[in-house]
Amino acid sequence: MSDATVETRGWHRLVWRLAGPIILANLSVPLLGMVDTAVMGQLDAPYYIGAVAVGALIFSYIYWGFGFLRMGTTGFTAQAFGADDGVEMRATFQRGLILAAVISVAVLAMQYPILALGSWAIDAGTEVETLAATYFKIRVWGAPAALANYVVLGWLLGRRQVRVALLLQVFLNGLNIALDIGFVVGLGWDVEGVALGTLLAEYATAAAGLWLIARTLRTVPGTVPWARLLDPVQLRRLITVNGDIFVRTLCLITAVAYFTARGAEQGNTLLAANAILMQLFMLVSHGLDGFAHVAETLVGSAVGARNRLSLRRAVTVTTQWSAGVAGVFALAYAVLGGAFIDLMTILPEVRAAAKTFLPWMVVMPIVGIWAFQFDGVFLGATRTKALRNGMILSLATLVLLNALVMPIWGNHGLWLSLTAFMAVRSLVLILRYPALVRDLTPG
Repeated sequence: MSDATVETRGWHRLVWRLAGPIILANLSVPLLGMVDTAVMGQLDAPYYIGAVAVGALIFSYIYWGFGFLRMGTTGFTAQAFGADDGVEMRATFQRGLILAAVISVAVLAMQYPILALGSWAIDAGTEVETLAATYFKIRVWGAPAALANYVVLGWLLGRRQVRVALLLQVFLNGLNIALDIGFVVGLGWDVEGVALGTLLAEYATAAAGLWLIARTLRTVPGTVPWARLLDPVQLRRLITVNGDIFVRTLCLITAVAYFTARGAEQGNTLLAANAILMQLFMLVSHGLDGFAHVAETLVGSAVGARNRLSLRRAVTVTTQWSAGVAGVFALAYAVLGGAFIDLMTILPEVRAAAKTFLPWMVVMPIVGIWAFQFDGVFLGATRTKALRNGMILSLATLVLLNALVMPIWGNHGLWLSLTAFMAVRSLVLILRYPALVRDLTPG
C-alpha cells in the first residue's frame, strides 16, 4: 500500500471522526422544526403550521442574520488553533461573547419594530399573523442565550471539540422537543407552548455551554490583556469578516423569507405544504452542513499553519463525503418522502399539495452539494468577500427568475427559482476556489 493511499485513508478517517458528531448535532436542529410542525399539524387548522413557520422565519432573520457569531468564531478559532496561539483562541471567544451581548441588548430594545416589520413583510392572513405575534413576543427574550450559544458552538468547532458540541446541540434540541410536546400536547398551549419550550431550552444550553468552556479554558495557555482583546488590527478584521458574513446570511434569509412570502400569497394550504417540504430542505441543509463545518475547521487550521497540501486534502475529502450523503438524501426522499408528509400532517389537502411538489426535494440535495460545501471552505479561510458577492448574485437570480416563471407555473415556478438560487451559489464559489488556493497559501 503506497504512502499516498495511507495518507488519503487517514484523511477520510479524520473527516468522518469530526463529521459524525457534527452531522448528528446538525440533524437535531431540523428535527426540532419537524416536531414543531408535526405538533401543530395535529391541530384542527392549517394556520397553526403557518403561524409557527412565519414566527420562526422572523427569528431566522434575527438569529441567522447574526450567525457570523458562530461562523466567524469557528474560522478565527481554527486559524489560531492551527497556529497554536492559545492567547488568540481565548481572545476570539471573549470578543464573540462581548459582541453577542451588545447585539442581544439591541434586539430586545427593537423587538416591537422588528415584529411590525416582519408582519408587514409577510402577508399571511389574520389568524397566522396573530398567532405568529404571540410566538415572537415570548421567544424574543431568549436572544441573549441563543446568541451566546452561537459563540460557544463556533469556538468548540474551531478547536475540533465536536463531541462536546454534539452533546450541547442534542441537549438543546432534545430538551426543546420534550418541552414542546409537554406544553402543547400535555397542556394545550399551542404556539405559546412551542415558543416557551424554545426559550427555556436556549437558556439551559447557554448555561451548560459556558460552564464547559470555562473548564476547557483552564487547559489553554496564556491570558488576554485588554490591549490584545481590543487590538485595532484584530477588531478591523473581525468587523470586516463578520460584516461580509452578515450580508451573506441576510441574503440567504431573505431568499427563504421571499420563498415563504410568495407561498403565503397562494393561501394557507400551499403555505403549510411548502412549510413541510422546507423541513426536508432543512434536513438536507443541516446534514450537508456537517461536512461543511468539518471543511471550515480543517481549512481554518490549514490556513493558520500555512499548509497548502492540507488545505487541498481537506477540501477534496470533505466534498467527496458530502456528495455521497447528498445522493442518499435524494434517494430517501424519492422513496420515503410521501410517508414523511403523511406523518407531518393529518390534513388531506395539505398532504396532497405537498406530494405534488415533492420531486423538487429529490433534486435539491444534488444541486446544493457545492453551495453548502464551499460555504465551509471559504468561511474557514475567512475569505468572506466571495461568499457575500455570490449570495447577492444568487438572491437576485431567485427574485428575477421567480418574477418570470411563477405567473406561468405557480408554485412549481417558485420551487424552480429556489433551485436556481442554490445552483448559482454553487457556481460562484467553484469559480472562486482556485484563487483562494493560489492567493491564501503560498507555502
